[in-house]
Amino acid sequence: MEPARKRGRSDMWEHFNLITPDKVRCLVCSAELKYHGNTSSMIRHFTAKHGAAVNQGNTNQVDRKPKLDEALVNMVVKDSQPFSIVDDCGFKEFVALLDPTYTLPSRRALKNMVLQRYEEEKTKAKAVMQRVEAVSLTADMWTSINMDAYLAVTCHYVDDSVKLATVLLGVLPFPEVHTAVNITAAMRSLMEEWGIEGKVTLIVTDAGSNMLASVRDSKLRHALCFAHSLNLVVKKSLDVTPGLEDLRTRARKVVTFFKTSTTAKEKLREVQEQMKRPVMKLIQEVDTRWNSTFLMLQRLFKERQSVGAAVAMLKTDTFGTNWTEMLLKQGGQGMPQQTLQWRCSGT
Repeated sequence: MEPARKRGRSDMWEHFNLITPDKVRCLVCSAELKYHGNTSSMIRHFTAKHGAAVNQGNTNQVDRKPKLDEALVNMVVKDSQPFSIVDDCGFKEFVALLDPTYTLPSRRALKNMVLQRYEEEKTKAKAVMQRVEAVSLTADMWTSINMDAYLAVTCHYVDDSVKLATVLLGVLPFPEVHTAVNITAAMRSLMEEWGIEGKVTLIVTDAGSNMLASVRDSKLRHALCFAHSLNLVVKKSLDVTPGLEDLRTRARKVVTFFKTSTTAKEKLREVQEQMKRPVMKLIQEVDTRWNSTFLMLQRLFKERQSVGAAVAMLKTDTFGTNWTEMLLKQGGQGMPQQTLQWRCSGT
């Protein structure tokens, strides 16, 4: 909260915030001073308490500000921080204590700085693409947590040092229907923008019918994503393994119960602490990750005593008494041995 007209007249407003119509706070030491419409008290305070910092800052401020601005942009980009961080009181006080002479940019100015950095990096990447003779692409449709659809396209090539390099061509909002025609149009637009229309030697996608049709329409060499293909193979194997589908269904039911019920989640934590066991949450199976089935059953088997005790204390018959007793009280002896012998790498 700073009066614009005063801030324009005095550098003191770089080091003070107006917290009430008649009171200001020093951003360096948090001291509060009376404000009578001028900066006299602020100047006296800052000269007496922080004069050395001001003198030193005046010498280096011109040289340091671009570097500090660049460091701020790097932090926002690398740490995925919001532009509003420059308005946060704690952050402003922290920065003022580190360097009282540095004036944080406004939220809009910071956004413009990040956009400028984006354009600079994109220009450099495009210049590299002009020198590359051949590239391959990976493309995928995905949906955000807010149910917004996107098309992500990544380019892979060998750089001047004969090392594999990657550049993200774009993550495009995709509100249109996910037809092959629309996907093809978006892909062509990206390739034209980056100047690689005649350089694409291969494109990797999943086995979705719309993606397959899009690649076919683009007349590009195609390869199925190995991870996606492996997931399909394992899923089919799981579906035809006797007894495993019923076990997975019941296990998912148990995990869902403990993940969606605050009471059940807290009871499991209490039981684990009473048993002097590490507090570990159950893991839910994810349809697109084949090894998540193993991880779900492994964690449930490992925590069978804690889960069994928690279920008994909650007095619920949500899962079926016979199965609960078999898996949780008999130490998981009903679990197929091939399930316990699975070995997975990665997630």
